[in-house]
Amino acid sequence: MTGRISCFLIALLCLGQARRMVTEKIEWTYSDQPAQANPALPNVLLIGDSITRAYYPAVAKNLDGKANVYYFATSASIGDERLPHQLAEYYKMIGVAFDLVHFNNGMHGWGYSEEEYAKYFEEALAAVRAGAPHAQLVWASTTPVRKDQPDGATNSRIEARNRIATVKLETLIDDQYALMKNRGNLHSDDVHFNPEGSALQAAQAAEIIAKCLQDRPK
Repeated sequence: MTGRISCFLIALLCLGQARRMVTEKIEWTYSDQPAQANPALPNVLLIGDSITRAYYPAVAKNLDGKANVYYFATSASIGDERLPHQLAEYYKMIGVAFDLVHFNNGMHGWGYSEEEYAKYFEEALAAVRAGAPHAQLVWASTTPVRKDQPDGATNSRIEARNRIATVKLETLIDDQYALMKNRGNLHSDDVHFNPEGSALQAAQAAEIIAKCLQDRPK
């Protein structure tokens, strides 16, 4: 009887350690790339979400003649075991050697706790690095929301996640949170930004990326 109880307790412990899968009502991936990449220019990848998707075109325009800019986004967030697989599939599909990766899809994954975010952050970081082993990494902090969502993003949770990432990262940070913190008038809804806001984000991202590319070893 004791042996059966022990096995039952072990089984319960294993179940307790099982990884959770939290999905959203709509799941998606999206990518874009230059119509004609210039082989003489460095390759830059933006990994993000709908926030990044909004400022990606302006980043590409601001870096015209300086870099080929690519974009990959997914609703699979840090904590979601699909994310590393999706990144691996994208890298395999695109077949590009990236010189710099600017990343963060922070507006997803609110069904995961901050403890889970911290636990799986390095897994996501490793997946980003695996497909671009020689690239410089730039992390974009998660942007603020105009209005806290009862079951989703709140600015206190965003700040907590940004702190977790800052502690775990040894990369350059594009502080998009600080940039947009006091610019609630530039929101188009409670989460996203209007064209003026996206242009502002793009200008900062492009400036940081251009400086990194200029300073990289030849």
